[in-house]
Amino acid sequence: MTVTGGRAFTTCLWFDGRAEEAVDFYLSVFERSSRGRVGRYTEAGPGPAGSVLAVEFTLNGQQFVAINGGPEFTFNEAVSFQVHCADQEEVDFYWDRLTAGGGRGVACGWLKDRFGVSWQVVPDEVLEMIGDEDGERAARTATAMYRMVKIDIAALREVFDGA
Repeated sequence: MTVTGGRAFTTCLWFDGRAEEAVDFYLSVFERSSRGRVGRYTEAGPGPAGSVLAVEFTLNGQQFVAINGGPEFTFNEAVSFQVHCADQEEVDFYWDRLTAGGGRGVACGWLKDRFGVSWQVVPDEVLEMIGDEDGERAARTATAMYRMVKIDIAALREVFDGA
């Protein structure tokens, strides 16, 4: 047996008839993205012949496939995708785009998009603050973050600095 452990993983997302709509949405959010192959149901089913079965796509270098699998499974917070942000402008951009059209903020940087997929919009600076060697500064910053829905970097910086 030959092991090919160096090959990339593909994340599979299960939708109920909205795979192509979801892919179009994600491609509009992430600048470095592209659509790949589109597979269609055949006469063998189980979906209507010619309708979309699966769409391959890439977001920021991560490979995905969106499948129209039916209503049997739905998304939950047990799996989420982190979007790392350099500053508040990026946080605001991704937050606004991912919550557009029916998405909603959840807590401490987490949101659900209109398809029910969970995302964490994470400022790198905040990760540094809550991981700081000074446990007191890190703890009070984390406590303040837990009270937020969308992350406010300036407010957390003030808490971190003891203001």
